[in-house]
Amino acid sequence: MNLDHVAIWTTQLEQLKYYYVKYFNGHTNKKYTNIEKHFESYFLSFDSGARLELMQMPGIPENLNDQILKQYQGIIHLAFGMESMEMVIEKSKELAKAGFKILRGPRKTGDGYFEFETLDPDNNRIEVSAIAAIILENNNGEFLLYEC
Repeated sequence: MNLDHVAIWTTQLEQLKYYYVKYFNGHTNKKYTNIEKHFESYFLSFDSGARLELMQMPGIPENLNDQILKQYQGIIHLAFGMESMEMVIEKSKELAKAGFKILRGPRKTGDGYFEFETLDPDNNRIEVSAIAAIILENNNGEFLLYEC
């Protein structure tokens, strides 16, 4: 069994699609439209196999939780894994330069990750992380993993 996808309601479907395609290499399908319900959606696929559904329809109530400063019960963030700590740093710089707020980090966490937190255009929390480690090759051609 695997987790198939996560879905997000939005009022700015095209902007959110653009964000995940541009900054996280999402691949999008053709927009699905249900004219009767005024529903529109995209499925974004990522190289890992994970998928994200972005949905828009009139009448969906606004999220009243403070998504920026507070945590609350339920799904709280999406996390994107990078191959190295350097890639995490570069992604944080890219997003900051594009005007997206960096909430915390980049930083090493107590559970062995190197990450930063940011917000997408709808203020959904995004984590970008890598395993905080150094990989070295020894004289026998073996790769050794050293946690930082």
